Amino acid sequence: MDTALQELADRGIKHAMDSGAQYCDIRAEEQEKKSAHIENKEIENVRTLSDSGLGIRLIKEGVWGFCSITNPKSFDQIKEKINGAIKNSSHTTQNKKTVDQYSCETKNIKINYPVIKKPSIDELISVGLECSKIILETPRIIKSVISPWYTTNSKYFANSEGSKIEQNFTDVVTDMIAIAHEAGITQAINVTEGGRGGLEQITNEDKIQLKSKEIAQKASELIFAKSAKEEMGTVVMNPDFVSLLTHEILGHPSEADRVLGKEMAWAGGSWWKGEIGKKIGSDNLNVFDDPTIKESLGWYYFDDEGVETKKTKLVENGILINHMQNRETAKIFNTVPTGNMRATNYRFMPLIRMACTCIGNGDRKPDEIIKEVKNGYLISNMKIPSIDMKRYNWSISCQYAQKIEDGEITDLLRDVIVMGTAPEFFESIDACGNDFTVRPITNCGKGDPMQSMIMGNGGPTIRGNATVKSVN
Repeated sequence: MDTALQELADRGIKHAMDSGAQYCDIRAEEQEKKSAHIENKEIENVRTLSDSGLGIRLIKEGVWGFCSITNPKSFDQIKEKINGAIKNSSHTTQNKKTVDQYSCETKNIKINYPVIKKPSIDELISVGLECSKIILETPRIIKSVISPWYTTNSKYFANSEGSKIEQNFTDVVTDMIAIAHEAGITQAINVTEGGRGGLEQITNEDKIQLKSKEIAQKASELIFAKSAKEEMGTVVMNPDFVSLLTHEILGHPSEADRVLGKEMAWAGGSWWKGEIGKKIGSDNLNVFDDPTIKESLGWYYFDDEGVETKKTKLVENGILINHMQNRETAKIFNTVPTGNMRATNYRFMPLIRMACTCIGNGDRKPDEIIKEVKNGYLISNMKIPSIDMKRYNWSISCQYAQKIEDGEITDLLRDVIVMGTAPEFFESIDACGNDFTVRPITNCGKGDPMQSMIMGNGGPTIRGNATVKSVN
């Protein structure tokens, strides 16, 4: 982190407090992103994007104010921004409730997240070209798309209470698509791999190469797959599909601002408002959010309002016990903040966001869970969600499914969508596997203006009841 940017942040806090603010925090951030796009072994583009600036939050007369500035050149620019934010807060004092924040311990710390193998764009391109070649060697594959990227990030948080927290980390991610076509039928399989760390996040144990071969083979096989008839039945969901399911119908409704209705106008609310302490699922359903899961894209030690992170239980044995909280909502719910306040970058006001929300691990072997199914479906890999505003009715398409008959996996099925209502599905969960897995999510949207966020989501193989059909 540029020390000059840190100094500007510290001076900005002093100016805000001298100008009558009751509270102020400033996030100084620097990021560099390098990316490439490869189609059919051809490099389409290589890009480098650099960004730095300050995000300034303050409370004046009990009301939030916010402003941001990109690449500030002088302290006078920052003073002008802060003065504008204070003025805007004063204008809205009559129309808003007074902010009351949970009191948190101050911290003075610098954290460098581990990078075992420092990434470079040349190495990412080399790996990407190798994966493109692997995909194209598979029969019926007509196109491969590989998009590797990495970011180096430095974040400095300071507030008027005395906290000064610096976090430096690197993220490495690769998105891959394999597209097959024959006899007028086109099928595609995609995967995202990566995490917080270095090049090892995608290259250890030939991870990305093996995944490229896997998605190509599956896309090719889907050309001859069957369609599923519509029926309500037993579904066994693999961890990748469970990751998106958890994200959509467990993670989002657990965000306290949604529960309070503050997101209703643009991102939706939560059907379990007022359900704390009530049974919302079977005894097999345990859900948590954990920003301390190392190497996940949702791994961090302090959130964007300086709260130290920890594992938070959201659902325990089917009982809803908590939401994800910031310092303000924690006072409303008479609990503690959970370290989930995050912004895409300094340009945005932080919101309550998932870090790494997961269904907890079980003790069953996935093969045993499948063998107990007389007639059902194995649902594999996330695709596209469609969820109502309160996260009650849901439908999520999978990349492929397989029929289960008398405990055996039989026909491969394509274009499959899984549907249900949240409470009925949660209550039907009767088995959780011991194969807990965290998957990267790179495009979660929330807020107005919209903020896109990266995070982790995960879980094991789970079994429950839902409606399955193919949509051609």
